[in-house]
Amino acid sequence: MDSKTTELREAHDVLAEFYAERLAGALDEMPVDRAVLGLFREWVLEAGGPGAAVGDIGCGSGRLAPYLAAAGLAPHGVDLSPEMVRVARRDHPGIPFDVADLRELPFDDASLSGALCWYSLMYLAPADRRSAFGELARVVAPGGYLATAFKAGDDTLRRGGRTLDLGIEFDIYWYSPEEMERRFTEAGFRAVYWAGRPADPTEPQPQAYLVGRRL
Repeated sequence: MDSKTTELREAHDVLAEFYAERLAGALDEMPVDRAVLGLFREWVLEAGGPGAAVGDIGCGSGRLAPYLAAAGLAPHGVDLSPEMVRVARRDHPGIPFDVADLRELPFDDASLSGALCWYSLMYLAPADRRSAFGELARVVAPGGYLATAFKAGDDTLRRGGRTLDLGIEFDIYWYSPEEMERRFTEAGFRAVYWAGRPADPTEPQPQAYLVGRRL
């Protein structure tokens, strides 16, 4: 494992309990996120039917998996951080979670009706994006869906984690919407839904959302 990946994994190991506590119930206060996730759930159900397999990729503490399962989908969470996976398994028993790298996913070819990357693509360095998006295209079946939320910006490298006062930091990229859609398109996904919202008073940047369908 390269040094940047190790740094990211170890930082998120530290963040696991912090996220589990801070983000518990957060979706209830996020109407835009719920709206986009609701569209994603409906489209995946149309594509794969009840019990359709969904990869929650970069699942963190697993907070979105119950929302997917409540619609009749079958989520399977993966995260780079072993501590995030431990917390997710503890807090959401009955839903599978495993340690995995986005660049080498533990799913068979075309085995998913949907893949959710909710604020998890922003850690990808430019050199890793082609292979990572290629992995997403490999595991999502034709007609399936890929959805992401991300911090909208100018594609500049930043250092995350510093403001939390937990002694951690890691590389992060605020994608431009144009860069995100380009990566979707090159990997074989057609954009079917775009959304965005201005930054809240506590946020330094606007948020963006994209859903694509596998060609």
